[in-house]
Amino acid sequence: MLKIVSAFFIGLIFGTGILIAGMADPAKVLNFFDVAGTWDPSLAFVMGGALIVTFVGYRMVFRMNHPLLASGFSLPAARELDTKLLGGSAIFGIGWGLSGFCPGGLVPALGLGMMEPVVTALAILAGMAAARMIRSAFSSRTTAPAS
Repeated sequence: MLKIVSAFFIGLIFGTGILIAGMADPAKVLNFFDVAGTWDPSLAFVMGGALIVTFVGYRMVFRMNHPLLASGFSLPAARELDTKLLGGSAIFGIGWGLSGFCPGGLVPALGLGMMEPVVTALAILAGMAAARMIRSAFSSRTTAPAS
């Protein structure tokens, strides 16, 4: 129960920060990408602040023997760049650039009563379902016995 409560409060703090920084507004994000037009550098400052907090946080956490609410750290084992990672990253970036919403800004924006975040969330869910179906189709092809 403590894990759920702590996750809720961490998410609440994160979402509040996103809202205060204005990152739930897709126009603010899209203006960051419009270097030749209405460029707004504030997203770079938000990302820079996040990198500093992450850097310090990782240094503190990895000095611990285990996380506060778990018996051990759960870190990814894969270290190589593969087509799934690069393709997924490209699709993520394209979606973010087209919609102005990344998941971090999308979730708090869902509570603002606008239709755009709902459409974006549905598109993300549809993309996740399509990726799962494609992955399943490819894995069944490679594991099917030769006839």
